Amino acid sequence: MTGFADLGYARVDTDREDRQGLPEIVYGPGKQPDEIVGIVSELLRRSTGPVLVTRVEPEVAEHVAERVDGAVHHPAARLLTWRPAPAGTFEVCVVTAGTADGPVAAEAEAVAAAIGLSTRLVRDVGVAGIHRLLAVREDLARADAVIVVAGMEAALASAVGGLVGSPVVAVPTSTGYGAALDGVTALLSMMTSCAAGLTVVNIDSGFSAAMAVHRLARTAARPR
Repeated sequence: MTGFADLGYARVDTDREDRQGLPEIVYGPGKQPDEIVGIVSELLRRSTGPVLVTRVEPEVAEHVAERVDGAVHHPAARLLTWRPAPAGTFEVCVVTAGTADGPVAAEAEAVAAAIGLSTRLVRDVGVAGIHRLLAVREDLARADAVIVVAGMEAALASAVGGLVGSPVVAVPTSTGYGAALDGVTALLSMMTSCAAGLTVVNIDSGFSAAMAVHRLARTAARPR
């Protein structure tokens, strides 16, 4: 057993489901549509769990969906899915600072739902009107994990991190004016948060946040 399938243009990791609980997830940009078709077809053949393609543009999604049966397109999240997992008992709440953070939150929520997490979305509770956040603090506290999606100075991550006891995964976004530096300011702010224990992922990567929570949920469910 090699543990991968050599398609010539890609070596599909066929053992990843055994190692990590999910098949390899396909990053769409940079691949030709027919390459995505080939990779997805191989994953569907060689695995049993959900198959996902991230960051897929509408015309590419249409091409792939026409050639691989069972596809579901999530336009706001730029995501294609096959065989989504049923929602489990581990709940993640996705929270946005502002409406402009919506596309990144959509990716986080759609990926989390497709891989079997129970999801809730709380929109537009940024610290410029912190009473909006305090109004939902009990809802956040009930979640098993919280994904915070914020741009600008990203203060929402620290605020949520101070209010809840569950794991918080922070996603900096590239929203903001000049000194926001396309998300670098938010990234550094989250990384230097005084709310101890935040996990910070890459700029605009809702996908990474969902996968971080998946690892938490999988470990929490593991028999002792």
